[in-house]
Amino acid sequence: MDREQEVELARRLIAGEPEAFERFVEHFRSKVFQYSWLMCGQREDAEEVAQETLLKVFENFSQIREPERVRPWVFRIAKNACLMKRRKSVFAPAAELSLDQLMPVRTNAGGRVAIEIADWSALPEDLLLQGELRDTLAAAIGELPEAYRSVILLRDLEELSTQETAQVLDLTEDVVKTRLHRARLAVRQKLDQQLPSPRTAPAEMSKQGG
Repeated sequence: MDREQEVELARRLIAGEPEAFERFVEHFRSKVFQYSWLMCGQREDAEEVAQETLLKVFENFSQIREPERVRPWVFRIAKNACLMKRRKSVFAPAAELSLDQLMPVRTNAGGRVAIEIADWSALPEDLLLQGELRDTLAAAIGELPEAYRSVILLRDLEELSTQETAQVLDLTEDVVKTRLHRARLAVRQKLDQQLPSPRTAPAEMSKQGG
């Protein structure tokens, strides 16, 4: 279901069509669960957050005035539910890694390494579909500090716009862009440990092939 179909479904919900909510839940359940799992870090928490989010959506759907904004509206509810769960959860970490701890460092000469910013979502689709790399990606996102993790999930996983992400997270668009930039760098650094750069892989494969 694309964004236009989501908007049409939201309009049908506002109009009171009973079968529309079942379709709405079917569509958003997995999306909210995936977001919640990566944000909360535990399946048990994510299941509760997803259930609570969809319940609040059902209870408050009459408040939505702009069907075109249904996706950011849902994820704003999910974000708040996840924050509350993390504050109470037995799984919540005692401390989160800082972004600086995820930045690449030189191990021999000292000082920081200059790494080109690259969007991990531009990697070849067949690689992203591999289970091992998908798990690596999820783990890398999960290690980000919450402020950066929430931005990259909404922008790159849920495909919200910069403006929508800013509204969901109560940030300025400039802050969203900055955090997304740094989050992608940290995630890409993790991925680069698992696979060659897309720009260098064909050349290396050519050499191996003789």
